[in-house]
Amino acid sequence: MAERFTKSMARNIYLGGSVFFVLLFLALTLDTQVRAMPERDNRELITEAVAKGKEVWEHNNCVGCHTIMGEGAYFAPELANVFDRRGGGDSATFRAYLGAWMKAMPTKVPGRRQMPQFNLTEEEVDALAAFLEWTSKIDDNNWPPNIEG
Repeated sequence: MAERFTKSMARNIYLGGSVFFVLLFLALTLDTQVRAMPERDNRELITEAVAKGKEVWEHNNCVGCHTIMGEGAYFAPELANVFDRRGGGDSATFRAYLGAWMKAMPTKVPGRRQMPQFNLTEEEVDALAAFLEWTSKIDDNNWPPNIEG
């Protein structure tokens, strides 16, 4: 190697490094798209009730307090797995639980975070339950990491 670091040497290092890292980026992107990401197609599971439940979720700004698959505020519990936690995999049990929970709010327990009373109709609660059940069936790579969200 020469004793001096010339402009052409610096240019060659820059260009060679740039080409190397662009190729590395493209290879990693291709690997992620082809091999690492699982096939996720939950469109066939979206029913009218699920779509209505999403509207209820958005209209009442549930994401302002809750997270769903890690997205949202961290004031209240994660709800992507609430169907598994409180319904035990049974739709009827979960809808009954959610209806009772929504009617009981706010609990007025001192020192505890309170959920407001949204005065949802039974149809809206059922739709919200369908939406939360649908989110629990999405392959989210085991998120949240613990069962209580």
